[in-house]
Amino acid sequence: MRAVVFENFHTFPVLTEVPTPTPGPGEVLLKVAGSGACHSDVSVYQDFTAEAPGSIQPGFVLGHEVSGWVEEVGAGVTGFEKGSAHLVYGPTGCGHCRMCAQGLETYCENAASNPALAVGLGRDGGMAEYVVVPANHLIPLGDADPVAAAPLSDAALTPYHAIKQALPNLAGGGKFALVVGLGGLGQIAVQILKALTGATIIATDSKPDAMARAEANGAITVPGGEGQLEAIRAITGGRGVDAAFDFVGVTPTVNLAKSAAAIGSRIVIVGIANGTVEWNFFGTPYESTLNSTYWGSVADLYDVAEMYRNGQIVPDVERFTMDQALDAYRKLEAGQLSGRAVVVPHA
Repeated sequence: MRAVVFENFHTFPVLTEVPTPTPGPGEVLLKVAGSGACHSDVSVYQDFTAEAPGSIQPGFVLGHEVSGWVEEVGAGVTGFEKGSAHLVYGPTGCGHCRMCAQGLETYCENAASNPALAVGLGRDGGMAEYVVVPANHLIPLGDADPVAAAPLSDAALTPYHAIKQALPNLAGGGKFALVVGLGGLGQIAVQILKALTGATIIATDSKPDAMARAEANGAITVPGGEGQLEAIRAITGGRGVDAAFDFVGVTPTVNLAKSAAAIGSRIVIVGIANGTVEWNFFGTPYESTLNSTYWGSVADLYDVAEMYRNGQIVPDVERFTMDQALDAYRKLEAGQLSGRAVVVPHA
């Protein structure tokens, strides 16, 4: 079968032939419906070095945002109908620590010693015609389009988990939420906030087309640049926002989220650009919290799939054939995508 393989650090991936995998005990072979190209993939092959965690060493098939149809099941697996559509929960923890027991394999306590971090991050992923995944990582999609659903396993799961944690801050009337960065995750965050809260949603970015899409989903937008913070605070009547979600994570965006925050607010850093922030008693709103979040749980992904089936989340995707898979990554690197790139191997 054809697959996009990460062969070495600082090396662009290749589209090549690899053996079609066979499901082992407790596993399912999926015929891939769609596989999302994510900036995390670019970081793996472009930014990581040999000092990266042992669980992310080359080579393996990329693709951690995956959907597909059941093709074959391994020993001990029951309850799956061939041809049924499913979304794949990517993180693969040890399966026996306290976090894994809660379905939070993304926070596995033994991550440093695991053979892989996730499907497509250390073990072969779904940027291929077929992929093998743990049976308990499959979330049913019913008759919903599995191709458009593929990015939801990261681009929706990650903001959903972050927003779910902040819901107490947004309960009640007159609340404000801030979304910083309107890429794939930020756009879906706007939709999730609209569906789950009554908050006024403020969204900010430097790209006019990204802000236009956020406005269409119910956000008030503020362009980046001079006067950005003042404009955000003016919308709140000077009080600040009750929850801020930074989907970029560089130092200026972290500082923007912190500076826009109200007393008792929650500031959530979702983007993993490793920005830093100064935190001191008098320079920070009283009783505000700053936390990071990473991906989400299996249970969260069930909620995300339900929201997708109900039309509350509508991902904006740009489809590529398998022949165009490397073009998807080139466009991702160059910032030329208007939506989430999804490779459709069996188009």
